[in-house]
Amino acid sequence: FLSENLMWHITSQVGELKKLVIENMDVLVQMRANFDKPEAMANLQKRLPAGENVLKRMTIIGVILSFRTMAQDTLEDIMQKHCPYLMGPIESLRDLVSPDTDIKVTLTVFELASAAGLTCDIDPALVAAIASMRTDNSSVDEEYKLTCLLLIYIAVSLPTLALDPNSYYSRHYGGHHNNIHCLATAVNQLSAAMFTAENKNIEQHLKEFLLVASSTLLQLGQNVENRMDSKNRDSIYLLLHMIVEASPFLSQDMLESCFPYVLLRNAYREVYKTFIITLG
Repeated sequence: FLSENLMWHITSQVGELKKLVIENMDVLVQMRANFDKPEAMANLQKRLPAGENVLKRMTIIGVILSFRTMAQDTLEDIMQKHCPYLMGPIESLRDLVSPDTDIKVTLTVFELASAAGLTCDIDPALVAAIASMRTDNSSVDEEYKLTCLLLIYIAVSLPTLALDPNSYYSRHYGGHHNNIHCLATAVNQLSAAMFTAENKNIEQHLKEFLLVASSTLLQLGQNVENRMDSKNRDSIYLLLHMIVEASPFLSQDMLESCFPYVLLRNAYREVYKTFIITLG
């Protein structure tokens, strides 16, 4: 019941996100084709509204999925305590799944593993919830295009987070004050579920997301005209790193190929730097 209730809330947010993508489809298509052209992107960015709305809805999805993950972790602890002889074979079966495994077999194994509280690369409950949203009037190709453009929408909207004073990363809590660190969970789990439901390659499209997000955030760093943009810039850089760290489909090598490591290092130094306090 808990899982079904959470999935209902997630699909409600996904439905609203798709509406925003449809409303701004022309601009998003152009952004997807011109993400590496700063001047063109700057002009297109002015024509793209509701970026904050998209990120807020994705953050809500991330918070829900993070809560579900905590519930799953608790279930796993209980199962490990009471049924360790059962958990071993299930874990082994899950670990045998590879990208070459038939998707139906993969989802069946992941459904079993998820029922035991184990973490899976693809959430079978989320895949089923996303697949149930498809209507008779919508084709797989249309849904696939909307999913691709949704990732573009998220990627090009990330710089707007720097304008929110609550986007500051707290080293004490290990997250951002406005919960945008949950975007890492939302982007990875939602994209994996949506592309699985459409039978598309997850890694390929997350790489595209990473390229667009990196290019957009690099422009944030080069924008010296508006200092407000850089107020929480370092904290947003950390968010990009979190997305890669939380992904079973992306790697640090992929991140470093499109986003300079020195910027991440400096961002962590700024966020974690200690202040020297003198007494007397």
